[in-house]
Amino acid sequence: MEVENQVNTIDVCQVTPYFDSSESATEFSLPLTFYDIMWLKFPPVERIFFYKLTESTPTFFNSVILPKLKHSLSHTLLHFLPLAGNIIWPPQAIKPIILYTPDDGVQLTVAESNADFHLLSGNEVHEAADSRPYIPELPVTDSKASAIALKITLFPNHGFCIGISAHHSVLDGKSSTMFIKAWAHFCKLGDEDKRQYPALLTELTPFFDRIAIQDPEGLDMVYLNNWIELKWPGVDLNPRSLQLLPVIAIRSSSVRATFELSREDIKKLRERVLANLVKEGSKETHPVHLSTFVLVLAHGYVCIVKARGVESNRKIIMGFAADCRARLDPPIHENYFGNCVTSCVAFTEAESLLEENGFMHVAEMLSELVKTLEKGVLDGAKEKMARNMKEAAGGAALLGVAGSNRFEVYGTDFGWGKPEKVEITSIDRTGAISLAESKDGNGGVEIGLVLEKHEMEKFTSLFVDGLKNHY
Repeated sequence: MEVENQVNTIDVCQVTPYFDSSESATEFSLPLTFYDIMWLKFPPVERIFFYKLTESTPTFFNSVILPKLKHSLSHTLLHFLPLAGNIIWPPQAIKPIILYTPDDGVQLTVAESNADFHLLSGNEVHEAADSRPYIPELPVTDSKASAIALKITLFPNHGFCIGISAHHSVLDGKSSTMFIKAWAHFCKLGDEDKRQYPALLTELTPFFDRIAIQDPEGLDMVYLNNWIELKWPGVDLNPRSLQLLPVIAIRSSSVRATFELSREDIKKLRERVLANLVKEGSKETHPVHLSTFVLVLAHGYVCIVKARGVESNRKIIMGFAADCRARLDPPIHENYFGNCVTSCVAFTEAESLLEENGFMHVAEMLSELVKTLEKGVLDGAKEKMARNMKEAAGGAALLGVAGSNRFEVYGTDFGWGKPEKVEITSIDRTGAISLAESKDGNGGVEIGLVLEKHEMEKFTSLFVDGLKNHY
């Protein structure tokens, strides 16, 4: 007889920044820049870190693991005060802000599950909805939106997971990863009984100064007005509401899986594009940017469009978010905390991905997008967002990506070893694919995605065949 999976909530609490400090007793606020406002109503970014344990009885978990996680989280929040706060829109203010006040904190849910830990933390195909119970609900109302919410779930005798739901208007992937790694650093090396923690590593210390972000074009108000004027089904018409866009309902037939491209696979894809350029005689006259990122996306996007059976004449919005920290003039601090990414988008029709040379075509298109960043990351920024939103509302198919193979998420060790799996859960609602470096550190890349079951079967075949030179 099959046992029904159950996730039982044990506790819901608020973790505040370490109270015995002057910093946590002081109000702290940050303005939202145009980079932040770009994501104001986007659904939260959700991730799960799965950890396999040799000893994970409820007694050991509750007496050792959970206290260490809670105490180190409190200490970490002292360095990341905005994450303990909320987005609010003061009555007299023209735009929202992030505000931390004393006694603010992060909502933490503690739970226990009897589900199959190995299935959830593996790469095999399984129901997409299976991950949902391990993601916390991000508290959001018309007037206030939490920065993050956390959920820690024990799988007795197997391991535990940490789920995070993050407001995209507060932090991007780089900042979110920096916070998680800082928490892991304190948890692994700190002594919670004595409240003694090591200094925060330089590469994990956030930089909050917003003066570094210049906005001579007034993009903050352009983006804010785009949100205010947006007419989207299910969106609150109150122009100052902080409610997020409605999410796509997960179908019961949706499944999740992870695929891996090895360093050798990526090398073969690169050689294939270069050979095609030589054949066309355009290698010298038309140089392309064939990074691992570009090649993996091109392969993934082509396989997805074919697997979904997208009509050849349907419009496609294809792109990615690029980190601007080092690309601004002058560059800003590499640990700048918040959002500092720009959207790189190309418009095409599905036919260009479905044709025989679809992979080559997409690789070249993505290469051109990367090269446009060299001209200036903010070129045409005013027009970009309005057009993207218009095309998306008009029914174009979206091909996006979450995460990065450069975040090194598999190095996130809280003291009980590296993650068994890191999943970007929210791709089940956005339709994006997720990227991460390979867990074994071999220079490969993991691709995560959610599709209908029959689409996933087709994607699997296309993904493997494409690597065997069947493009």
